[in-house]
Amino acid sequence: MGRACVAVIGSGPAAFYATASLLRPDEPAVHVDMFERLPTPWGLVRSGVAPDHPKIKTVSSAFARTADHPRFRFFGNVEFGRDVTRTELLERYDAVVYAVGASSDNHLGIPGEDLPGSLAATDFVGWYNAHPDFRDLDPQLDVERVVVIGAGNVALDVARMLVTDPDELASTDVADHALGALRASSVREVLVVARRGPIQAAFTTIELRELGELTGVDAVLDPADLEVLDPEEVKAGGHVVRTNIETMHRLVDEHPPTGRPRRLVLMFARSPIEIRPGPDGRVGEVVLGCNDLVNEGGTVRARDNGKRETVSTGLVIRAVGYRGVALPDVPFDDRRGVIPNTGGRVIEGEREYVTGWIKRGPSGVIGTNRKDGQETAEAVLADLAGRADRTEEELTEILEWVRKRCPEVVEEHDWRAIDRHEIGAGEPAGRPRVKLCSIPELLAVAAAAREGSRPA
Repeated sequence: MGRACVAVIGSGPAAFYATASLLRPDEPAVHVDMFERLPTPWGLVRSGVAPDHPKIKTVSSAFARTADHPRFRFFGNVEFGRDVTRTELLERYDAVVYAVGASSDNHLGIPGEDLPGSLAATDFVGWYNAHPDFRDLDPQLDVERVVVIGAGNVALDVARMLVTDPDELASTDVADHALGALRASSVREVLVVARRGPIQAAFTTIELRELGELTGVDAVLDPADLEVLDPEEVKAGGHVVRTNIETMHRLVDEHPPTGRPRRLVLMFARSPIEIRPGPDGRVGEVVLGCNDLVNEGGTVRARDNGKRETVSTGLVIRAVGYRGVALPDVPFDDRRGVIPNTGGRVIEGEREYVTGWIKRGPSGVIGTNRKDGQETAEAVLADLAGRADRTEEELTEILEWVRKRCPEVVEEHDWRAIDRHEIGAGEPAGRPRVKLCSIPELLAVAAAAREGSRPA
């Protein structure tokens, strides 16, 4: 029976969906080694999904079943390009699959964007989700109004986290440091600013419905934004657009503002023009340009009509999209922010493949990666046919190489120990888990499990 060994770089949904497909056939018998920069797997399921959306996180149980497969190995706390290189992996593996997602953010490209108090949603989301890279972000929530720029689910997640009652968040897996900051927060109003109209917004209907269910929050939408919509244009937008517009109408009709303690306001047809500093040098106000929506060749575009609105705020969070980051020595399309590929095969690559956001760009939801991963896995399996002849000794040699190269590698049993620790820490408070928020903490638990003792 043919035997092959494939390295998967990354451990988010795209990585696990591709891995599940690679492990499925018995011929060739593919062994998958998954490399992850952090000690913990699951990517944005762990560090991107909002804490108050626990049902979405249950997909991790499917990933855990994949990780139980006898032909799977997890190598956490191993960074591609630093600890292991492209050349070294290609020397040892029959194929390498890049599934690193899109870890950076798009910029607004306006004056004042780099002022203190202007943050990327990627950073803010990582902060409240206990991502070790953002543990010390300190977003300064001692302001009454926050402006969130964007018209997608990430923008709504950020806005919702800022106005949700912290007592409700206390039963989730939100990072402890974030929960403390949100309890002390002065934020009373969040403006979600979209450059186009309700029809073009990328919110999902479920996220919109939740706005009317927030305790102590007025979800505000100008009825005029809906009254001007062309019914034929709404109909032509498809099912999601129709249900979104219906949901917005219900927000207006069934959940009118009543003077609740906090407000979440949807503002359409406006673009940030400039972020200006206050007396302390931090963000003090945002200048918004008002837009006319113009149909150009079937695409609705926002055209600045010259009108301006100035909004006072102490914090601006841009949620205008994720962006892929180049990997060392790997081909990269900087304009699109992806690894150039054809059907998952890396162009100008050598037995290299790609899946997920770094393959197609940051679009879709978690489940979108399933089909994407299957396509890439099929390409790998087709190319492996007839040349899969690895021995058990070669697989052992790879394991020994990784352990020698990375003495603090977190393997599957180490991650399971971290998982048990976090879940156990959450049980007394009725929380799904209490996440460890730093690399040293995570490694200490893993090391203690290997030594059969507990960290001091």
